[in-house]
Amino acid sequence: MEPIEIAQGVYDVGVTDWNVRDFHGYSTDLGTTYNAYLIIDEKITLIDTVREGFAGQLLENISRIIDPKSIDYVISNHSEMDHSGGLARVMHRIGADKPIYCSKMGHKNLPKHFTPGWNFHPVATDQELSLGNRTLTFLETRMIHWPDSMFTYLNENQILFSSDGFGQHYAGPEKFDDQIDDATVMYHAKKYFANILLLYSAHIQKLLQKVLDLGLDFKMICPDHGIIWRKDPKKIMDAYVKWCRQKPHKKAVVVYDTMWHSTEKMAEAIVAGIAKEGVPAKPLHLRKWHRSEVMTEVFDAKAIVVGSPTLNNQLFPSLADFLTYMKGLKPLNKIGAAFGSYGWSGEAVKLINQELEAMKFEVIDPGLRIQYVPDKAALEVCYEFGRKIGKAV
Repeated sequence: MEPIEIAQGVYDVGVTDWNVRDFHGYSTDLGTTYNAYLIIDEKITLIDTVREGFAGQLLENISRIIDPKSIDYVISNHSEMDHSGGLARVMHRIGADKPIYCSKMGHKNLPKHFTPGWNFHPVATDQELSLGNRTLTFLETRMIHWPDSMFTYLNENQILFSSDGFGQHYAGPEKFDDQIDDATVMYHAKKYFANILLLYSAHIQKLLQKVLDLGLDFKMICPDHGIIWRKDPKKIMDAYVKWCRQKPHKKAVVVYDTMWHSTEKMAEAIVAGIAKEGVPAKPLHLRKWHRSEVMTEVFDAKAIVVGSPTLNNQLFPSLADFLTYMKGLKPLNKIGAAFGSYGWSGEAVKLINQELEAMKFEVIDPGLRIQYVPDKAALEVCYEFGRKIGKAV
């Protein structure tokens, strides 16, 4: 994409990755962006870079505005390689002696990725950097979502460069929140939170409060992925405050896989029983839904019902994968239940319960097992199992 002036003398010079479809286990069916920002002042400043393979596009975008050698300062808000991968090529082009401002933890990380001989300047919260007519303030935001993460605030323009905070893995023709409908951008923002930041909710809540306590006004929030928030930055800030609380909706998801459709039939009967109690419920087949899409549905659901056939005395592989993935994200305030069909052993339900209990879910039933193909009477049992779950939501 071409550089876009987002405020006077402030440009998005980042790039669009239209073709990425997996981001360390997260589905990116619409691609993503690696946003980087250029501030033109007495001291020309670049905030973040891009993934390594896109560094040439980044430098080309910068060249449409100024000679990259004119850059005086580089800010590294986050050392993860989708934002720092292009740093080596940028430093080679602009001069390896140019100052790189990063957090203290960033100062530990970046030399392990690149050469330790660069001119690093570690900074702390509230530390300022004058660019001439404008001033940057740094805010350490550890675990949003790495220990090195920080925000950078352009005081005079009231712009927050928020690194991985408030972002979305979304690539499209739109650049700003007023160019895309709310439902679309908020879905992608929620998916990003549910799959990347959920684990750190309690910590993020405290950090956001610290940011709010600083009394800063935000005319624009510029994340390193996806849409820039200029129409209503408060909308995404308020959403994060709400999401961090993890207060579930009256909603259930039934996550399952199936070998010969027996567990699938059970899942559909359970969903019908839950719905009978006035609770929205959705069956999610794990070979039809990506784990990150399932996790987005799980995020705000009260009841998580998990079904698996038994394979070699174990969980079906897709269920083992998803439960491991969900456990790492540590969702809170859930009730859970397990079900599954089996042939001659039937350990899957017990194994699911063990995983749900390890995640501190309130397991509301010992679980439901049906041998081989469920008949009409067995499906009625599944339906009543669903009703019991619906009443507990």
